[in-house]
Amino acid sequence: MNEPIPSIASLLDFHGKVAIVTGGTKGIGRGIAHRFLEAGAEVIVCGRSHPDELPAHGKRSTHFVAADVRDAEQIDTVVNFALERFGRLDTLINNAGGAPPADAATASPRFSERIVQLNLLAPLNFAQKANRVMQEQSTGGTIVNIASVSALRPSPGTTAYGAAKAGILSMTQSLAVEWAPKVRLNAIAAGMIRTEQSHLFYGDESGIAAVAATVPLARLGEPEDVADACLYLASPMSRYVSGATLLLHGGGEKPAFLDAANVDKEQ
Repeated sequence: MNEPIPSIASLLDFHGKVAIVTGGTKGIGRGIAHRFLEAGAEVIVCGRSHPDELPAHGKRSTHFVAADVRDAEQIDTVVNFALERFGRLDTLINNAGGAPPADAATASPRFSERIVQLNLLAPLNFAQKANRVMQEQSTGGTIVNIASVSALRPSPGTTAYGAAKAGILSMTQSLAVEWAPKVRLNAIAAGMIRTEQSHLFYGDESGIAAVAATVPLARLGEPEDVADACLYLASPMSRYVSGATLLLHGGGEKPAFLDAANVDKEQ
């Protein structure tokens, strides 16, 4: 006898589920945490310092655990909180990361090591801790790693960051094989996303608008765009998706040679 086809609403219903969003107090992470709250999940966010305001939806709020994800013992603290408070862990969103601009020719070894530690080793260690829990659950679990288009194209000014994010894509593919079938892992290669720190990279509003104009969809991404993709990858809607990288970049970047060719024609 055929089983009834689940409704879209039920596939995106996270009531009774528990999610951890690293770096979930600001920027992209905050948007992800808010979306999972909307879907009904209990959401745990972590960061090095308590924010002025936690992501919330209606009368429900996220649960904050102070932790530096570069410290393996502090990762344990976050995972243990989920188990002690809720008895399970269904989804991990490895979102914490980033890097300030740096000249690769003069960046110190210590600087590069810290960037790789935050953007590659921390997600690997967190995924390992989450996997141990998920493998013991009858329902398994899902892990989504937030990467970047910097992993797929040159990343001048953020070389170590781009290299670390490229490692995330490889890690996702490998772990999806090692930890199947209980745990699914996928990555999101995010393009330019507008957050409260966009001005540090693109300047004032006119600079942000000029950068947005280079994107085929004519805008920067929003944290909600990444959040919706995470919700899909963590839900049963993506039940046969694992080891994949989702490009979330508004169509990418127009090749520079097109502008060069236009200039030549005008001349």
